[in-house]
Amino acid sequence: LLLTGLILGAALETHDPEAVYALVPRSLGYSTGQLDRLVSSPESRADFLAGDETPVMANAIFGSALFAHNTRVGFLSFAMGMLAGVPTILFQVYNGLLVGALGSVFFSDPWPFEFLAWILPHGIPEFTAITLCAAAGLLLGGAVALPGRRRRRDTLRDAVEPALLLVGAAIPLFAIAALIESFVRESALATGTRLGLAAAMLAALLASLLYVRRVAMRVEVNTDWLFALSAPPRSESPDSGSASPR
Repeated sequence: LLLTGLILGAALETHDPEAVYALVPRSLGYSTGQLDRLVSSPESRADFLAGDETPVMANAIFGSALFAHNTRVGFLSFAMGMLAGVPTILFQVYNGLLVGALGSVFFSDPWPFEFLAWILPHGIPEFTAITLCAAAGLLLGGAVALPGRRRRRDTLRDAVEPALLLVGAAIPLFAIAALIESFVRESALATGTRLGLAAAMLAALLASLLYVRRVAMRVEVNTDWLFALSAPPRSESPDSGSASPR
């Protein structure tokens, strides 16, 4: 869903440069005048991406605000899953639309390595965390929308534990993303250093996912429901005339 939004946002911005004004909200700190400069001027884009040293205290305050905001976004995506998962789907696609449209502006430059170095170090853990929260929301949404032959109360009860595990895994990723965004993005580190950090973060996440998958493969899967579906039919008892299992 996030990747679909990224592709759509980039395609919309490429086809119509005015799309960025509709997709990037002012609440993120991008005014109309700033967007005008970013769209029209390569020099403005270079100035926007240029890193400057900032005081540690200012970075700490900025990082705390980022962590609170991103965690709130993740919890919202998770909680909206109760509405059959539809708002969570729309929210995840919109996140991709926003980043895709803004990224397309910077990809109009011949070599957008500075933009990749600006967004990837914190974007990799941040978008992974948001996606984990969305997956947790869709678990709840699936329990509500597709309970099968069971009661929704029972399917929701079974979905809560894995959903909370996903949200719990997202919280430290939000913290890591906030630290990187406040102390690395707002710094004068070189482009190569930032890209190296992004590569290390991606490798660590992939290793973690492979480890979790390996652990999950060792857990025995409960297939009792298959036996319930394939159980032999009940027959009439010759003594009492009531139904009893064979």
